[in-house]
Amino acid sequence: MAHKLFVGGLPFSTSEDRLREVFSQAGQVESAVVVTDRDTGRSRGFGFVEMATSEEADQAVQKLNGKDLDGRQLKVERAKASEGGARRSFGGGGGSRGGFGGSRGNRW
Repeated sequence: MAHKLFVGGLPFSTSEDRLREVFSQAGQVESAVVVTDRDTGRSRGFGFVEMATSEEADQAVQKLNGKDLDGRQLKVERAKASEGGARRSFGGGGGSRGGFGGSRGNRW
């Protein structure tokens, strides 16, 4: 079973191959993904790496957290498990709070 790590602070120019190369210093990399913007395809500055063993994952955190990669400081930690794959909600729903000032004079 692979052990997933969150990697923040990535330079926007970092490729998945470069991410794999950097993390291979700590052990066998199962996968490396740089998260990109859906519309522009540009890196969002973070990604995920899966290491083959728990020990290699711990070693990657120790070795690479806080280290400089192409001028940016990496943040490496174990990824938090999502709860049943549920998407995060950021509130909303309107209620009596939101809106655009009522319907007075608005022609939608």
